[in-house]
Amino acid sequence: MKHTGRKNIFVAMALMVTAGGALVGARAQNPTQGEKSKAEQNATHNGAPARSDGKAKTAAEQFKNIQILKDMPADQLIPAMQFMTASLGVDCEYCHVEKAFDKDDKKTKGYARHMMEMMFNINKENFDNQRWVTCYSCHQGSPHPPSIPAITAKEKAPMMMAEEEETASATGYPEPAKLLDGYLAAVGGADALKQVTSRVAKGTVTAFGDQKMALDIYAKAPDKRVSVMHMKDGESVTAYNGKVGWLSVPGRVHMMNAQETFGARMDADFAFPANVKALYTKWETKPGEKIDGQETWLVMGEKEGDPPLRLYLDQKSGLLLRLVRYVDSPLGYNPTQVDYADYRVADGVKVPYRWAVARPGNRFTVQVDELKQNVPVDDAKFVAPPPPESHPATPPPAK
Repeated sequence: MKHTGRKNIFVAMALMVTAGGALVGARAQNPTQGEKSKAEQNATHNGAPARSDGKAKTAAEQFKNIQILKDMPADQLIPAMQFMTASLGVDCEYCHVEKAFDKDDKKTKGYARHMMEMMFNINKENFDNQRWVTCYSCHQGSPHPPSIPAITAKEKAPMMMAEEEETASATGYPEPAKLLDGYLAAVGGADALKQVTSRVAKGTVTAFGDQKMALDIYAKAPDKRVSVMHMKDGESVTAYNGKVGWLSVPGRVHMMNAQETFGARMDADFAFPANVKALYTKWETKPGEKIDGQETWLVMGEKEGDPPLRLYLDQKSGLLLRLVRYVDSPLGYNPTQVDYADYRVADGVKVPYRWAVARPGNRFTVQVDELKQNVPVDDAKFVAPPPPESHPATPPPAK
């Protein structure tokens, strides 16, 4: 979605901001009130549109002219569209008519439908319906997949066979539990984390190139946080109150779905370094990449049925330098990468004062200028907005 910000499409940057991480929100077509029926506006409070019988709506029940992805839950359509735009490196309008996403006027929309059918059939017939082949497998950021191998300037190192790689990864690396315990100790330890009951921060967000916007963050233990980015056209809010999460811009509210909520809960956890070990059933250590000149260990968490979590821990300090997590979509994983820096001690706990968040097609950097802990924070800041019946949910493009 490279150019949608120049058209009638809003950008909601969701900033879940403390040591836990950050989450970037979505952008989509902004319809007028008259374009949406009351049935289309009906949604459950956790973000999943619901029918009158309480069951979640399918994409075909919620939106117009859905043909290939019609049986998926309605709240999975935007993640699916995000995955496609990131995989092809294109804008929404590459396939859709602006302000009329349900129309079939563009040939590229028909091609996209055929490609999705082909991808589903490949996985069904060859990989037991496992999602081994995705849009990105071929496109890799281009609308036209290359068909000729490229000649590169550097010679590639020999690739290890799967058996060799498995053997190498199983020997000579620190135990994941030891590294995670080291991370907890590096930030100050479990007892120090328990002493922090609230956090208020002020800083700036640098995004859209070099644009700077003021940011206020309010957080309360154990897992409440709201961040407010002051944009030119109003405030962009990202919040999680221990039960539900939401994103909002002026006149618009998006209640988080189950997967978004899992990430928001992780980000809002005051004791994330102490609790992360219990979030996944299996942990593995691998050599990590260099980050800002520092050697890292990659500690990867896995749980059956869920996307993995990747933690890059500084081999010297033990601090978390990078977190990579994924939101699943019907077409593939949508990644979010958070790089942490400028750690400082605040009330016995090391906190990153700067972090950079990147997703396919967008990135931003947060710099904290002022941070106070164990100060009063009004509970009213964490009250969820009215259900989407009063704030129409943003419809994803039809496909």
